[in-house]
Amino acid sequence: MARVAMAISGGVDSSVAAVLLKEQGHDVIGLHMKLYHGPENNNRQKSCCSLDEAIEARIACHRLDIPFYVLDYQDEFRESVIDYFVEEYSGGKTPNPCVMCNKIIKNDLLLKKTEELGCDFLATGHYAKIIYSSDSGRSQLSRPQDLKKDQTYFLHGIKSEELSRLMFPLSDIIKPEVRKIAERLKLSAAKKPDSQEICFVPKDYRSFLKQELSLSPEPGDFISLSGDVLGEHLGLAFYTIGQRRGLGISDSTPYYVVKIDFKSNTVVLGKEDDLFSQTIWVSDVNWVSISPPEEPICVSVKPRYSHRGATATVYPEMKNQVRVEFEKPERAITPGQAAVFYQDKILLGGGWIKDSP
Repeated sequence: MARVAMAISGGVDSSVAAVLLKEQGHDVIGLHMKLYHGPENNNRQKSCCSLDEAIEARIACHRLDIPFYVLDYQDEFRESVIDYFVEEYSGGKTPNPCVMCNKIIKNDLLLKKTEELGCDFLATGHYAKIIYSSDSGRSQLSRPQDLKKDQTYFLHGIKSEELSRLMFPLSDIIKPEVRKIAERLKLSAAKKPDSQEICFVPKDYRSFLKQELSLSPEPGDFISLSGDVLGEHLGLAFYTIGQRRGLGISDSTPYYVVKIDFKSNTVVLGKEDDLFSQTIWVSDVNWVSISPPEEPICVSVKPRYSHRGATATVYPEMKNQVRVEFEKPERAITPGQAAVFYQDKILLGGGWIKDSP
């Protein structure tokens, strides 16, 4: 059996994942990452970064009789995730910090630490699966058995060569079974709610941005698609594509944010029909499960995590950039979000949605 470093947050998923590894006979050690302890974290039960979670992680490792290590990655988390989050919003984009955290913190840094500790694999509590394709002779990232909890979207930034060093113990189990295992073992995390999506944002992201921005956001114009000035916005950071509420502009039919122009510091407003796009460009594409394609390929695209997937064709443009042509126009495509490509259950790759070519 292997020596496995288990990234353990203190939540039910990572705790049960550690249990499953132990039952399989692996030599397991627990790694808990100290990432962000904001002023409100003590009372935030749904945060994977809270002090309570660190205590729960320690208790879980004690119960399972596995070594427990705390890794202080607060500086790295600040630079790679929080600063990125603020900068993207300030530039008129809508970021996905969970993708960035998984890529840089939970893979790059943890994999390095895993090697330093003499471990063969790094395991996490993600709902994802790694399979081996005999046709291609390589490991591939696949959706898990529990499709309702599928977290592969957040893992599209994993380097293909890293897949063989990762383990996802929850790949063939569904969430209700995870909680039953935790209850059977009387783990304190058994009935804890799932972590919220953005762990370091206490409530409203706009309030968080106001606290983090070193300079006050610069107001600018709301304009129509034809260029008419409709009013004044409070700063690009406070708006996202598809937003309807909080614009302060009325008409016979609602206005929506359809574009955010950083260069001119304007927010373009339009109507519902103006939110649909059939062509998008995706940059910094990482191909996880296949080699970079040289010809167009038909895929299912998720332009955001909550999306069910839309049929599209991906056209290679230049190094690490592709053009995506949807079969049908898609609503509220948002620059800064990740577009992730699937064929059946296999996550082929993904990248970041751009404003324009």
